[in-house]
Amino acid sequence: MSDYDIIVIGGGIVGAASALKIKREKPGLSVLLLEKEAAAAQHQTGRNSGVIHAGVYYAPDSLKAKYCREGLQRTIAWCQQYDLPYQQCGKLIVATDEQEEARLQQLYLRCQQNQLQPELLSAAQLRAKAPAISGSAAMFIQQTGITDYKRLTAHFLAQFEQLGGKVRFNTQVDQLEENEHKVRVVCKSEQFSAAQVLNCAGVYSDELIRQLKPDIDWRIIPFKGEYFRLPEKYNRIVEHLIYPVPDPQLPFLGVHLTLMIGGYVTVGPNAVLALGKEAYGKTELQFHQFVDMLCYSGFRQVVKKNWRSGMEEFRNSLNKRGYLKLVQKYCPQIQLQDLLPYPAGIRAQAVSDNGELIHDFRFAETARSLHVGNAPSPAATSALPIADAIYSKLADKL
Repeated sequence: MSDYDIIVIGGGIVGAASALKIKREKPGLSVLLLEKEAAAAQHQTGRNSGVIHAGVYYAPDSLKAKYCREGLQRTIAWCQQYDLPYQQCGKLIVATDEQEEARLQQLYLRCQQNQLQPELLSAAQLRAKAPAISGSAAMFIQQTGITDYKRLTAHFLAQFEQLGGKVRFNTQVDQLEENEHKVRVVCKSEQFSAAQVLNCAGVYSDELIRQLKPDIDWRIIPFKGEYFRLPEKYNRIVEHLIYPVPDPQLPFLGVHLTLMIGGYVTVGPNAVLALGKEAYGKTELQFHQFVDMLCYSGFRQVVKKNWRSGMEEFRNSLNKRGYLKLVQKYCPQIQLQDLLPYPAGIRAQAVSDNGELIHDFRFAETARSLHVGNAPSPAATSALPIADAIYSKLADKL
C-alpha cells in the first residue's frame, strides 16, 4: 500500500488548483491526486459555459462574492501569464418586463456592493449595443469573460507534475477509513494511505464525507444543465454574453447565450433535476442513486417547496419549443431548427436536511481530512482563491 503525505480526490479544477497550491507551498511533501476518469475535468469543470464570472449576483459578505472577485482577476492574470485562451467580452443582463426591471435595479446595487462598475442601459441603448437582443432594459458588466476551463485544469496538473506531484487517472475511490495516524483510501484494485486527505469529488463528495463524518446535515443533489449549440451563421450574433434576469430565490442564472472560446455560441443551461449523478441523457436513470435521493428528507422537502418551477423545467427539457421560448424572450430570431445538440452538464447542488438549497461554499473536516462539500458556481472562476482557502485550512496539519 503506497503511502503519501496528502491525497487529493478529484481531478476537476478545484482539485487540480488545490494540489498545485499544496505542492508549491510544501514542495517536500508527497502529494497524489486520484481521478476516476481517464482525463481531468470530465464533469462539472468541462461541462459548463466557460464563463469567468465577475460577482454580479452574490451577497457581499459571502464566500462566493469574495472568491469570485479575486478569482476573476487571478484567472485572467494566469491566462495572460501562460498564454491560455480567454476573452473579456463583458455580459449583458436583459430585462423583458417590469418585474425583471425591478430585479435588475437590485442587481445593479449588488454589483456596486461587489466593487463592479455596472452600466444601466435603456431599451434603445441595448439595441445599439446588441441589435439582435430585445429587452426593456439591461445592465452591462464589462469585467465578465470566458475561458477554456479544461485547458486551465490540464495546465494546473502539468505544473503540479513538474513539481513532483503524482496523478493517477482511472482510479475511483470507493472507501475512506480514518484512524489516529492515517487515512486509508480504498480503490477498486489498489489501496493508498495518507496523513491527510482532501476530498474534491464534486457530485460524489457527500458520499465520501459521510464515511468519515456521518452527522453532516446536507446532501448533494444533482441538477442537469442542458445546452444547445447555435449554427455557424450565428457565430457573430452577439459580441457579449447575454443573460436573463434570474429568479433571486434560486441558485441558477437562467438560459443564456454564451460566446465560447472555440468561436461558436451556445444556449443554456436550464436546471432540471438529474435522475442520477452522471445521468446526462434526456431520460437516463441511475436507479440506485435516484432511490437514494427519494429516501432523503431534504430532497423531498426541496421538491415540495419548488415543485412549480421544477415542473416547468421538466416540461421545457422534454419540449424543445418550451426551451426555445426562454431564448426568444430576448433573442427572437433564434428558431427551433437552430437548437443543435450539445453536451449537458451536471451541477452538484448541496441541499440541507430541512430542504434549503445551500447557496454558498460548504466545507467539512475531521482530524485527517478536509472535504469541499459544496462548491457552487462560480467555483471554476474561483478555483485559485478556493485553493488558497483550502491550503490555509490544511497548512497546520501538513
